Amino acid sequence: MSTATALARPGAVLADLLPATRVRDAALVAGGAVLTGVAAQLSVPVPGSPVPVTGQTFAALLVGTTLGARRGFLSLALYAVAGVAGMPWFANGDSGAGMVSFGYVLGMLLASALVGALARRGADRSPLRMAGTMLLGEAVVYAVGVPYLALAAHLSASEAIAAGLTPFLIGDALKAALAMGALPTAWKFAGRREGL
Repeated sequence: MSTATALARPGAVLADLLPATRVRDAALVAGGAVLTGVAAQLSVPVPGSPVPVTGQTFAALLVGTTLGARRGFLSLALYAVAGVAGMPWFANGDSGAGMVSFGYVLGMLLASALVGALARRGADRSPLRMAGTMLLGEAVVYAVGVPYLALAAHLSASEAIAAGLTPFLIGDALKAALAMGALPTAWKFAGRREGL
């Protein structure tokens, strides 16, 4: 598919601007997993919380949005499976499923599929819809991650919210703001390159 066709076609995501091949899809899936693993290493401890602030969630949502639901989910599945198998690319170079923060990784799987599906419906083409898409994706991550944290760390619901949600809200708003500028701008740039 040409770039112009992808731009004009409803249901396209940014990855569809590249020529369609299975090699492309495999490279995008692997690249999304690597990007998420690298972003997870951008980690800052949060006092009183076993969960650090990382670039991992932003990368996972970006991967889902740019690759679409299927490739985004596969990319995060590869990230999760490789991390469970011993690849030290979860936050702080951790691996395995025994971490109290592993629920956030599981939430990212679902969130990448959600934001990818929304991007196929054009949610990545305007700033406000992109911000809403990112916030919905982050809500899914927390909907899985916070209860998992409560169970794994033996915390009450309020303790889990205080340790695994509240400290991250400002950062999530900043990530949504960054995405609401970056992705619609990428579409505009691609359209200008094609003269659309």
